[in-house]
Amino acid sequence: MGDLKPHPLFVLVRSLRQLLGGHMKTRSILTLIFSLAVSITSLCQIADAQSPRVLSEAMRVTGDRFTVATRTPRGASVYAVTRPSAAVLNAIDQGLTDLFAIARKNGYYKRLNYTDYSIFIGRADRTTDSQGQYSPDIAVGAAQYAGSIYDQGGYIYAAGMVISTEPCAFVIAEHTRDFGRISNVVRYEGEHLVLYHNDRARYLATLDHSKGGGHPILQ
Repeated sequence: MGDLKPHPLFVLVRSLRQLLGGHMKTRSILTLIFSLAVSITSLCQIADAQSPRVLSEAMRVTGDRFTVATRTPRGASVYAVTRPSAAVLNAIDQGLTDLFAIARKNGYYKRLNYTDYSIFIGRADRTTDSQGQYSPDIAVGAAQYAGSIYDQGGYIYAAGMVISTEPCAFVIAEHTRDFGRISNVVRYEGEHLVLYHNDRARYLATLDHSKGGGHPILQ
């Protein structure tokens, strides 16, 4: 009978203890290994579930690192900075449900599955608007809004922003309350994507809010 080889986990623990000068207990090392494994798994889920192009664009727009990957109860993909609560995930589903209902009312049927959508949740750059109302928003470059009433000095505050039409993806800001606002933002950003895939002329006509108009687009 040959020599028995030690379990790989035992070898890893022993190596880490030696590396750290023998100051950590086995339980602490195992906790560290588990935490690293969870982080790596989460990052792999993000890499597998989303194109590098879309992830890169979300990071560019918000300046955040999206290290959490999950799904809503109905199957929409969610990528976040911190793990979203059940209330947030349900609010996203409600927004998509409202979107799909009004889309069908308007005769649009493409991209009406929860799994068609990816929502990135970034850190809010502000949590109250100029009237002091709760309004978690993301600061983005003014672009075509430069010089308009929305221009805050080279940037504007947006409740959400489409970052990809194919696949369907947009960013919203983190909320700690007023989750009905999340549902509204999801529906409104989703309107642009539904129109892109169902009615390109109407999509182009309603894409730029700097010339007037707003949400809801679909009535």
